[in-house]
Amino acid sequence: MKYSILKSALFTVAATGFLVSCGSGGAIVSPPIGNIDSTPLKTQELTEEQAKNWKDYDLVTDTIPGMSINKAYTELLKGKKGKTVIVAVIDSGIDVEHEDLDDVIWTNEDEIPNNGKDDDNNGYIDDIHGWNFLGDIVDENLEYERIVRDKAMLPADMVAKAQKEYDKKVEEAAQQKAFYEQQVAAVKGFDAKLETATGKKDYTLEDVNAVDAGNDQELVQAKGIAGRVFPQYESFKNLIDLLQGEIDGLTALLNGDKLKTNYRKDILNDDPYTWDTPVYGNNEYSGPDPEKADAFHGTHVAGIIAAERDNGLGVNGVANNVEIMVLRAVSQADEYDKDIAKAIRYAADNGATIINGSFGKYHSTNPEWVWEAIKYAESKDVLFVNAAGNEGIDTDFTQVYPQDQELAGEEISDNFLTVGALNFEYGANLLANFSNYGKSSVDVFAPGVAIYSTAPNNKYRNAGGTSMAAPATAGVAAVIRSQYPKLTAAQVKQVIMDSGLTTSARVTLGGNAEDMKPFGETTVSGKMVNLYNALILASKM
Repeated sequence: MKYSILKSALFTVAATGFLVSCGSGGAIVSPPIGNIDSTPLKTQELTEEQAKNWKDYDLVTDTIPGMSINKAYTELLKGKKGKTVIVAVIDSGIDVEHEDLDDVIWTNEDEIPNNGKDDDNNGYIDDIHGWNFLGDIVDENLEYERIVRDKAMLPADMVAKAQKEYDKKVEEAAQQKAFYEQQVAAVKGFDAKLETATGKKDYTLEDVNAVDAGNDQELVQAKGIAGRVFPQYESFKNLIDLLQGEIDGLTALLNGDKLKTNYRKDILNDDPYTWDTPVYGNNEYSGPDPEKADAFHGTHVAGIIAAERDNGLGVNGVANNVEIMVLRAVSQADEYDKDIAKAIRYAADNGATIINGSFGKYHSTNPEWVWEAIKYAESKDVLFVNAAGNEGIDTDFTQVYPQDQELAGEEISDNFLTVGALNFEYGANLLANFSNYGKSSVDVFAPGVAIYSTAPNNKYRNAGGTSMAAPATAGVAAVIRSQYPKLTAAQVKQVIMDSGLTTSARVTLGGNAEDMKPFGETTVSGKMVNLYNALILASKM
């Protein structure tokens, strides 16, 4: 599934009580940002501007653990354009008409729009901005549900693992459903309280902060919880929608509906377990919904990477000279290995030099297809930036897909970079409470909590997850490849890992205050992604 922002929502609710030079230019002489352990902890709340753009700030100057984006553009990139870089976003689809993205969407110049022909002979008809491998599919089942449903055609060991997971989920579902329903009821109560206090149905956090709660303890509590929820979800209503979606899924699980549906067969008419099939899908880049609601995740990811900088509109993307290739291959639940592998190959064959993958799962029917595609991308010098996942677990001991290794085993390629999520609080809470980690399986960490970016229909919203940390890192990679185009994908990966900031601080894992490790033991590099330092190191290679 797209690594859901629901995991971080539930933590929020619970926390509230319920070498040889091959670059294109000379070495940058500015000193890199060094030891940060002496940096004082930030004791003040983030301002509204800081909260919206915290990923861009500098830890030393601002005591906010961002990626020094502003510092890099001001001190190192001023007046430098670089080479245009194509970044493929494999996701839920993208609103290509968004006001902050419409000028950064990749166009296939070898294809004549809407003539019903495959002009460039790449196998895809009218693929002007990429391809939609899902066709009209929106809803889907999780991989372990599909394996149990299709067990007659799959290996017995794979089925046994999936069946165990399915049985466990069914056993837990009733209790979880009751818990979520309690949370929805509580949040609705806070929402109603604040509607009355502010006199507004669609109130903002600024409206909430202006309310004098006096001795009304329920109002004091509602204000406090709003202060935690709004920076990430903008409203209680958005959080309620997320929780209600989980309730609906649990209801379907309890009713046995998860084993009765086959969206792939009924809508796309494609066999996901057979590789050599005719081309499937279409060129509807935001999916079948006219309101583009299903394209939120991909649109948000694209904005983090490449929203048009300094145009006076909502947000600045990390990269300033990039084009986004749209590859819709991730539904509301788990992606199919076949779609991901074909999307990777499409990106590599059509000019992308970076792929962002903000999705993942814990069961896989054909992982070899994806591994082969990753190695194919490596042969084409394409960097794959991968979200680590949002279960708050050590993935050295739990296999996640996609990945370039099995558990803590040997990597299959040098072009795969896995990213965990940072919180905006420097100190013990530096790791996002939902982020996966792993000394062997997670390469770096980057901002992934309350990230403000583009949403469909010219809107902007916060979202959190390693799904946001990956595109933040992909944006950094795009800037490096733009400024230093002779660096290989493997070199760009190493630059990002070697140049980041580190700390000796002990950090909380999985939101459990009793489970802590030194930050350096949570990741391969022991580093936090930093654009400023990355550019300095890249200039010396």
